[in-house]
Amino acid sequence: MRRATVAVTAAALVVLLTGCSANQGAPPWPRPTDLAGRAEAAGLHDVWGQRLAEHIHTHLSITDGDEQVVVPGDVGHSAARRFAAEIHTHDTSGIIHVESPERRDFTLGQFFDEWGVSLGPGHVGGLHGDVTVWVDGDRWFANPRSIPLRDLEQVDIAVTTFGEAPHRSAAFDWPPQYH
Repeated sequence: MRRATVAVTAAALVVLLTGCSANQGAPPWPRPTDLAGRAEAAGLHDVWGQRLAEHIHTHLSITDGDEQVVVPGDVGHSAARRFAAEIHTHDTSGIIHVESPERRDFTLGQFFDEWGVSLGPGHVGGLHGDVTVWVDGDRWFANPRSIPLRDLEQVDIAVTTFGEAPHRSAAFDWPPQYH
């Protein structure tokens, strides 16, 4: 019995401490500086210089009421440090890059874990309220953390006060080099 109690207490402590590392404040949310640590927290690896079997791009837009939230550049990426996690950004366009030496599924939840911003059905970071999600224009009713990152798809997250009507962002105009 005592071992079970210790195990449960240790598990609760890990969950509590992991939650503390996520950004719970209001936007803007900066890019993390501990690239390797944040990647590890998201179950990701440094793939800088490796041959890629998968290379996809997903666009993410987040709105807080009517205000666009900036997704920072260089989440999971640094040319100066020669570091690139399997999921990363290069700029503030909202394009999430998935580059992996193996084909596998990656999720929006992993990107948010790497970014250090909490994400759940009722919140994005410190924004709480109605969270409405669309994937390529279709409503997503499951937990947004489970959204798979797919090539040339658009994920749109709108956080509104309870009762306020959410609005989708305009369709993203993909630059020609992504087609």
